[in-house]
Amino acid sequence: MAIDYEFVYTFSEELLNLDNSLRWIGISNKYGVLINVEQRKDLEPLMSEEESEEYAAAAVSRYRTRVKFQTKIGKLNYAVGRYENVTRITIPISNDYFLLLTIDKEKNYDDMINEKIIPFINKNRNKFRSESLND
Repeated sequence: MAIDYEFVYTFSEELLNLDNSLRWIGISNKYGVLINVEQRKDLEPLMSEEESEEYAAAAVSRYRTRVKFQTKIGKLNYAVGRYENVTRITIPISNDYFLLLTIDKEKNYDDMINEKIIPFINKNRNKFRSESLND
């Protein structure tokens, strides 16, 4: 079955509307390839499309290196990188898909992730099964 781009687009758009501090959303497959990107209206991107692709590949690679410690420290809920200009967040959706976010640097991300984003992912997680979205 082909990837359901309509679902991924709708998921991304709805997610982007959950909080006005969300700047950019990328959905990546397990190979680090972005399958959809959305950004806040009138936003001047900080990185080019090529740089975003490189970021996605690196984020998924970092996730894969963390998995080997999972049996000792538990499953990764999300990873955060706080930069001078933006905060980047990686959230595994399933074994095959990852949510990559950037948010405004001033935002306290923990409450937003736990109270808005993770519940939204959980509500839609079953649609990210490998049989639902094939790469």
